[in-house]
Amino acid sequence: MLNPTVKKQLHAGAVIPAHPLALTEDRQLDEAGQRALTRYYMDAGVGGIAVGVHTTQFEIRDPRFNLFEKVLTLAMEEMERAQVADSFIKIGGISGPIGQAMAEAKFIKSLGYDLGLLSMGGLQNASEQELLTRTEKIAEIIPIIGFYLQPAVGGRMLSYDFWRQLAEIPNVHGIKIAPFNRYQTLDVIRAVCHSSRNEEIAMYTGNDDNIVSDLLTTYRIAVNGEKVEKQIVGGLLGHWSVWTKTTVDLFNQIKEVRSTGLIPSELLTLGQEITDANAAFFDPKHHFKGSIAGINEVLARQGLLKGRWCLLDKETLSPNQLEEINRVYADYPHLNDDAFVKENLAKWFSK
Repeated sequence: MLNPTVKKQLHAGAVIPAHPLALTEDRQLDEAGQRALTRYYMDAGVGGIAVGVHTTQFEIRDPRFNLFEKVLTLAMEEMERAQVADSFIKIGGISGPIGQAMAEAKFIKSLGYDLGLLSMGGLQNASEQELLTRTEKIAEIIPIIGFYLQPAVGGRMLSYDFWRQLAEIPNVHGIKIAPFNRYQTLDVIRAVCHSSRNEEIAMYTGNDDNIVSDLLTTYRIAVNGEKVEKQIVGGLLGHWSVWTKTTVDLFNQIKEVRSTGLIPSELLTLGQEITDANAAFFDPKHHFKGSIAGINEVLARQGLLKGRWCLLDKETLSPNQLEEINRVYADYPHLNDDAFVKENLAKWFSK
């Protein structure tokens, strides 16, 4: 059963950054940096945090590194230390075959996470029915947010019927839509609107290439001769793990604008600037190979990370990606939150 205050916040909409992994130069966990990142997000005013997800690096589950439990525990310790509001949305990532996924679900629930973000990534040989059965099993353990992960980073194409059936599963409370594709995004929204649990499912964008437009759009879907309206109420994004204070301010502005129904064109222009910045960070030119290193590079510039290292040597910036990050930093100074970070950095690294 999902905490009612968390459920209310989830449906109202929230900024939920996907939490990165802080490492030392020899690729060991930088515990001080990991805690500082969590403190940064909370002080920036986010409505929740997702840990153990793609941006945290799926390799934390690899026995070579054995960091999954440690990283999820550190984040929970910091949220408890900060005495976050009861409505604060605590999300743990869940992935892998059903046995692994069930073990991860039980662990994050034992720590006190509210929801599991259930990835379908890496399960290319499973049928859609097998994925649905897996979701049902995990949802018996912990409330679930479904996750449409784009194929370029390990996800797969999933049908309208899949999402229609997933929305009917009790204890599924949200879906993160991140195929980076308008047609597939519409598939999910249309499927949820046709579900008997339409009002129980909160829609969150993970489409880093279309964040602002996703949040500003009211979708109107014909269901049994009537029009059903649905909004993407918030975001659960790796992109929101950087420049987060500015993101929170923008999100609050978007929520105000949504209530009036009058959308200033300046917000749409800002949305395209954010997409351009995301292209530098997430590296679509090279099929997102530099996405995690790109995020880490920005956080390292701000002093939140010691460097942009990832657990795997091959996870690094792509050719010309550094120049692109330099460019968007220069072109869009109004998007960064460097001043906020500089003002609070010492506090976040204090014991």
